[in-house]
Amino acid sequence: MANERLRALEDVEKEIAIILHCAGTIVMELSKDKHNASLIDRQLTQFTGSVNRVENELSSQIRYLTQVATGQPHEGSTYSARKDCQMALNRAEYTRMKLGELARTCEIMLDPQT
Repeated sequence: MANERLRALEDVEKEIAIILHCAGTIVMELSKDKHNASLIDRQLTQFTGSVNRVENELSSQIRYLTQVATGQPHEGSTYSARKDCQMALNRAEYTRMKLGELARTCEIMLDPQT
């Protein structure tokens, strides 16, 4: 899971490099006296597609990190399950302790010697 997220971030980095390349090509082409409109259109289409992919992946990464930071259940995390288990163990220990106290009280009350 972590490796997939890292690979996705590496892909985002590559997309950003494509964005910068497209932007540079567009600026260079626009700086010419006579520019090639079809080249600009192709670069702009690639630029827009890359920006959308980067935005979508970064939004996905942010949603994942928000889940992790707030303790919500998420893929690859056992935190919530471990927390639930620990709370159940704490309740079981408390119940055992209270039953022990109740047993001692009952013994005292039922013991005819006192």
